[in-house]
Amino acid sequence: MSPYKDTNLPRLEKDLGSHHPINNMKDFIMELLIELGFEIVDGPEIETEKFNFDMLNIKKSHPARQMHDTFYVNNKSSLLRTHTSPVQVRGMLEKKPPIAFISGGKVFRKDDDATHLPMFHQVEGIYVDKGVSFANLKDLIFKIVHSLFGENIKLRFRPSYFPFTEPSAEVDILAKDNKWLEILGCGIVNPVVLENCDIDSNLYSGLAFGLGIERIAMLKHGVNDIREFYKSNLDFLNQFK
Repeated sequence: MSPYKDTNLPRLEKDLGSHHPINNMKDFIMELLIELGFEIVDGPEIETEKFNFDMLNIKKSHPARQMHDTFYVNNKSSLLRTHTSPVQVRGMLEKKPPIAFISGGKVFRKDDDATHLPMFHQVEGIYVDKGVSFANLKDLIFKIVHSLFGENIKLRFRPSYFPFTEPSAEVDILAKDNKWLEILGCGIVNPVVLENCDIDSNLYSGLAFGLGIERIAMLKHGVNDIREFYKSNLDFLNQFK
């Protein structure tokens, strides 16, 4: 008998792995949006300024384009994408309306604290067709939020500003401590963005939205520090099996 194997030893119980809570949350949201008629599109994590900023009406003077906010590579000829919006731009250049795209994955920004990370996950969606209005956007947002937090959750649309949508809004939900918490941003696609993608803004309009997966997971699971998701602490992660 081999000295390295004793068949009389008791069988070791193996701890089976499981999906990470962030992947579980991302999959849940993506599957929900597929059921609502959206198509998944993918794009590169290393992007150009053209797709990450210019095509989305983000001007050269915008703070997000500065070195202290964005991870540039190859002497600023490319960058780690700061949002998944460039995937939607690529999709609009390939297909013409009516279109309904969602994209989900990693994005990168120079943030690091209890509620922000240098790498996190987003899901963004866009719907372009004739006659798309803010009423269509509100109906969609209510469906998404109610699916995530239940029919009884209270939410509000708060006016905001994004270069790629006009009008724009932040969506807040009312937490148990009676405080409003921001969960996503949305708006009507800026006509400039449509024209950049060779879509006639006099004929078509669109809605767009984006949410951070980690933020939704923190709210759903009562996690106060986003960094806990990535410490490889099995005592923490085993709670989500």
